[in-house]
Amino acid sequence: MSVTEAPKAPGSGPSERPRKPTFRPEVQGLRALAVLMVVAYHVWLGRVSGGVDIFLLISAFLLTLSFVRKAESGKPFKLPAHWLHLLKRLLPAAVVVILGVLAGTWLILPQGRWPQVLDQAWASLLYSQNWLLADLSVDYYAQDHAGASPLQHFWSLSIQGQVFILWPLVFAATAAVLAGLRRVSRLQGLTYRGLLALVFGAVFAVSLAYSVDQTATNQAYAYFDTRARLWEFALGSLLALALPYLRPGRMVRIALGWAGLAAMISCGLVLTVDRSFPGYVALWPTLAAAAIIVAGQTGSRFGVDRLLSSRAAVALGDNSYALYLWHWPVLVLALAATGVEAPNLMQGLGIVGAAIVLAVLTTRFVEKPLRDWHWPKLRTWRTAVVVVACGAVLAGPVAVWQTSLTAEESATAAQPRELTPGALALTPENEDSPAPRARTIPGPTALDNDWAGIDSPCTGANATADPILEGCRQELPEEPATRRIVVLGDSHAQQYLAALAPVAAARGWEIVTLLMPACRFGAESDARNAECNAYNRASSAYVLEHLPDAVFTVASLTHEEAPFETEVPGYLDGVKPFADAGIEIVGIRDNPRFTFNMPQCAQRNGAGAPACNPPLAESLVEPSPLENYRGKLPGLHLMDMSDFICARGVCPAVVGNVYVYKDDNHLTRTYVESMIPMFEQRLLAATGWS
Repeated sequence: MSVTEAPKAPGSGPSERPRKPTFRPEVQGLRALAVLMVVAYHVWLGRVSGGVDIFLLISAFLLTLSFVRKAESGKPFKLPAHWLHLLKRLLPAAVVVILGVLAGTWLILPQGRWPQVLDQAWASLLYSQNWLLADLSVDYYAQDHAGASPLQHFWSLSIQGQVFILWPLVFAATAAVLAGLRRVSRLQGLTYRGLLALVFGAVFAVSLAYSVDQTATNQAYAYFDTRARLWEFALGSLLALALPYLRPGRMVRIALGWAGLAAMISCGLVLTVDRSFPGYVALWPTLAAAAIIVAGQTGSRFGVDRLLSSRAAVALGDNSYALYLWHWPVLVLALAATGVEAPNLMQGLGIVGAAIVLAVLTTRFVEKPLRDWHWPKLRTWRTAVVVVACGAVLAGPVAVWQTSLTAEESATAAQPRELTPGALALTPENEDSPAPRARTIPGPTALDNDWAGIDSPCTGANATADPILEGCRQELPEEPATRRIVVLGDSHAQQYLAALAPVAAARGWEIVTLLMPACRFGAESDARNAECNAYNRASSAYVLEHLPDAVFTVASLTHEEAPFETEVPGYLDGVKPFADAGIEIVGIRDNPRFTFNMPQCAQRNGAGAPACNPPLAESLVEPSPLENYRGKLPGLHLMDMSDFICARGVCPAVVGNVYVYKDDNHLTRTYVESMIPMFEQRLLAATGWS
């Protein structure tokens, strides 16, 4: 790839033929090595390699060389034409891959995952995938690649697309500022290259500081945050600006090249990058790549450039954009189709081989023909037509598919309620009656959002100044409350709001929720992280300050593997201060957890499949851990709804045409709502309330 060409996305596509005089074969080989690192680490190690960070640096390096050359030679930037040309290079292969992913999704993935993939298809097309994943706080390092999105890797392309818009604006603005300064002050000593260095130096410093801070406090979000990645692009730009002045001797360049190569390959093995990127740790792979670029062409048979400039390396570099695009969906779809959690050596080689074949075909029959097509080059509007057409080829099928899913969801939701009794099917009067034939609810497009909760922030007497409790929510009755209840704990307490809140509304009770994900309420314990312990302390203090009539908690803790259910660490010690203050405590038994997604199992295998109906003995323990609490504290009331979740010795995915779970451990709001009559009866029986 010529340094005067517009840069490409991770891996980049093939270069122009014949090569331009400014072509840097070692950079193309560096790109090939980086994509191999990404592929190998994803397929076999399930780790982050640092290869994507190298792509970001190379992209900015080449982009800066191109624009600086234009500026110093007096050529116009022609930004609209530049952006359209860039999109014409990037979009066709991306659209082909996304269409391939949609086909694989329809053939392989359960219906419950279709809405997520379709949303991400739009985000990938519009270069906003990173922000979508950031908002979802996706764990990019999860070992279960079969459960990951096949379009998740488009996050880096989205960041690059955003920077490819921003950076040319910086180049143009800097040129305008320099011209203005020269007119006003006749400042001739300041060069375009020097002013750019100041700008990108500031971007590097501010973005790196932000990245370090955000990675330490919210790493899952920071990983996809463009602002936390800008410093990597700025480093590439600074390298391009400084390169003419970096002239180390031949032996130093040979050493730099090999040191950079060793650092690149070892990054993901030596460092715990899976929880520390993109903070300062990302300096390791980016500086390693910078060292190889500075080493350049050594002219020595012992230089690393001899390896990176080889025909095989350059050829792989030519196909590396398409390889980056294909490797992740091939991996995800292959694992989903086979049920394999992690590929072994031979399975991995098959996945890599398939990705390479698809990459070569995409490069040869999609990228290259469109790149060499003469008609769009004659007019800017023609390039725009090609870009719009590429987008439409993808947008049409996605829109049609989403519309059909919405229509199906409407039909599912419109079914008569008696066809979807849910937990009512397990009551004694119904347990021998077969469930009627009906669509299972909630439908796939609604399942992800089928979550209970209270929206109103705590105000008035319920307000708190403690910042750790900023998520406090309340639901107030229209008349003065006859009972005040505070719900404490995590998402497993929250899911029962689908039953507790309607009961409270009908009886004039007030509810306040203090909930933190993955933070079961109890006394301080080493089994919880520091943030959870702090939240529980603050929650306890809130309860003792506001003195409600009762608190609602989850009193046992289920696990994916044996022991399947235990007491909550520090539970009795955590609720004892409430009992001492005369506050009643309701402790409900936890629901089972599984190692697989329950609704997806039912969609893939059928609701009656044994795999989707695991044995009760492998889900809960007998006797219940709640029996260990009985009689230990005054005012502690224990509830067990497990017979309306598991029945007849199994814990099914579907009961009464309703999905019991929305994932591998959370009950759907719809199913808990079907438990309201039984929940109310048992709550009143356990507490003696009226």
